[in-house]
Amino acid sequence: MPQKLIASVRDVPTWKTIAVGTFGNSVALRDALDAVGCNIGGLAAEVLARPAFTVSSNKMDVELVAVSAVQLGFKTDSVPLAVIYARARQLGFELAAAEVGPQLRLQYLDQPMGEFLIVGMQPIKTWSGEPVVLNVANGGAGLILIGQDGRDDAEIPATSRFLFVRAPDLSGGIAAALLPP
Repeated sequence: MPQKLIASVRDVPTWKTIAVGTFGNSVALRDALDAVGCNIGGLAAEVLARPAFTVSSNKMDVELVAVSAVQLGFKTDSVPLAVIYARARQLGFELAAAEVGPQLRLQYLDQPMGEFLIVGMQPIKTWSGEPVVLNVANGGAGLILIGQDGRDDAEIPATSRFLFVRAPDLSGGIAAALLPP
């Protein structure tokens, strides 16, 4: 399916606005996922249990945009993750905090079957050191939060959709506040 080429973050409408900072800690966030029947894959569960996974102490709304590597200008079948991130940043998109993945999973319960959304985020390493990014998905067996290869050289299909944060036009705004330390 043809996809419109993006020249700037201004070319992309906000896809969805979600709230973050609504849970006191990652355990409460995970309990909320369990309470609504959202599954958590093994890698995602490990990411949520890592000290590097944090939740915001301030409640705020985050504007998300959804784009594919094709829309970012890539013409190959797959693109390394780091190259996608570099192009997205060049066009004005910001990486999301890891909390965006589970928060979106909780706030997007009507996700269409077959949709997989990669959270454009700084990877979090598993206990064994494997970098992982989160994916909010409905593969047909129910709503799930899964982890996937977050290595810089991980080849991502160019048609995969990424979620990035639309930063406000303020110096050091929401996107900067949400990035992990």
